[in-house]
Amino acid sequence: MSIVIIGGNDRMITQYKETCKAYDCKAKVFTQMQAAMKKKIGTPDLLILFTGTVSHKMTACALSEARRASVSVARSHTSSIAALKDILRQHCVSACGKGDCRCLTRC
Repeated sequence: MSIVIIGGNDRMITQYKETCKAYDCKAKVFTQMQAAMKKKIGTPDLLILFTGTVSHKMTACALSEARRASVSVARSHTSSIAALKDILRQHCVSACGKGDCRCLTRC
């Protein structure tokens, strides 16, 4: 499963990726607006938006791409690892109906 994280803290990029890897997911992390970000987002299975640390322009760009590609979006005001884990668990529950699984693809 592929995940794109928009926002967050620059120093936590590695931790975001490691947390997603523990849930059998590949993650791209964009903490700041980049040139041609629309092309770099691609078509992930889940787009996570940390709203507390992202600009309005970056939010609008990410949401327009999510709408275009019919990607589900999860929002969190905080950009902590605990918030990321909660989002991954919630997505797992909605994907497979089990609350205790750690994977998102083989539920």
